[in-house]
Amino acid sequence: MGLLSGLLSGLVFGIGLLVSGMTNPAKVIGFLDITGSWDMSLALVMGGALLVAGFGFFFAKKRLANHQASLSGEPISIPTSRQITPRLVIGSALFGIAWGLVGICPGPAVVMFGSFPFTGAWQAVVFTLAMLVGMFIFQLIDSK
Repeated sequence: MGLLSGLLSGLVFGIGLLVSGMTNPAKVIGFLDITGSWDMSLALVMGGALLVAGFGFFFAKKRLANHQASLSGEPISIPTSRQITPRLVIGSALFGIAWGLVGICPGPAVVMFGSFPFTGAWQAVVFTLAMLVGMFIFQLIDSK
């Protein structure tokens, strides 16, 4: 059941990224360029995502308060830390810089990588490989 729900969730998420334009780096950079010709359409996409996530967290917290498992039977775990650490700030800054420079973030990169044979979007391949190398380096550093 978990594999099927993960597959369906991933498909819906990927289709949403495609339909919204989040897989188009030029559109994303247009959204991030608030001093130029700002394209605010992705703000609506992000607002919709926050709404969906908000409902998800609301129902997860409600089930957690009632000592219930998730719908799939797995235990529910919601982060509780509110601590702002240098690690969090540096990671957020690196994420924002990369997103602003190339107009791609991890979710859309995976969708673009999967559609590469059809679109020829080389930047998605380069970004995804760089992301994987960065994740590997983080694991090396974090395990010490």
